[in-house]
Amino acid sequence: MDNLWHLQGEDFFTGLERERELFLQRATKLRLQKNDIIFNEADPGESCFYIASGLVRIFSMHGSGKEPVFFLRRAGEFFGISEVLEGYPRKANAQSLTPAVLYRIGRKDFDALLRESYPLARRVISLLGCRIRHLGDTIRDLMACNVEDRLANVLITLAFDMLPDAESWQREIQLPMRVSQEHLAQLAGTTQPTVSELLKKFQRLGLIRVEHRRITLLSPQALLDRR
Repeated sequence: MDNLWHLQGEDFFTGLERERELFLQRATKLRLQKNDIIFNEADPGESCFYIASGLVRIFSMHGSGKEPVFFLRRAGEFFGISEVLEGYPRKANAQSLTPAVLYRIGRKDFDALLRESYPLARRVISLLGCRIRHLGDTIRDLMACNVEDRLANVLITLAFDMLPDAESWQREIQLPMRVSQEHLAQLAGTTQPTVSELLKKFQRLGLIRVEHRRITLLSPQALLDRR
C-alpha cells in the first residue's frame, strides 16, 4: 500500500497529550453539516483547523465550472496551516463532504502554542514535509495519466476510516456517503465519462457494486491489488 502511505499516519496529536489539551482549551468547536463551506479562496488565513470527525475536501473553482480537488482531509488531520503561519490569503476552498466536527484556532493562539512547545512545532514541520512529498506523488500520477489508479485510490480513501485491520480489507465496505460520478471525477482529476466507464469496469471485475449512488467496495484489498 505504498501509494496510500499518506493515509496511514496517526492522529496529529498522538504522543502530544499535553499539547492536545492546550489546543482544545484555546480552540473553538464547530459542528458542520454535509457540504458546509469552511472557507473560500482569497479569505484571510487567520486560523487553522483540526478535524475531530468527518471528511473535508480542499478544492479550487474554475470559471468553466470545474472544481478540481487537491486534497481530502480526514479525522485526526489539520488543514489551513500553511496560510495561518504567515497570514497569507487562502489559496483554495474547504468544504465538508460529510457531517463533521472541527476545532478552529486563531493565528495568535496557534503561534503561542508553537512557541511554548518544541514537540508541537516539530510535528507541524514534519506534517508540512509529508504534504510536500504527497503533492509530488500526486503531480507524478497526474503526469502519468494513470486515471484508473487515481480513481481506485479515491474510492479507498473515502472508505479508509472503515478499514482498521487486515480483515476489514477483505470484506465488503460501503462508502459512508452517496457520491456522484461528477464528484468522483473532481476527486480523481478526470472527466465524468471516464469515471462512468471505469466504474463499469470495476463492476465487471467484481470489485465494486453501485446502487443508487452508493458504492460498495466488495474487497478493498482486491481493488488495490487489481493490477
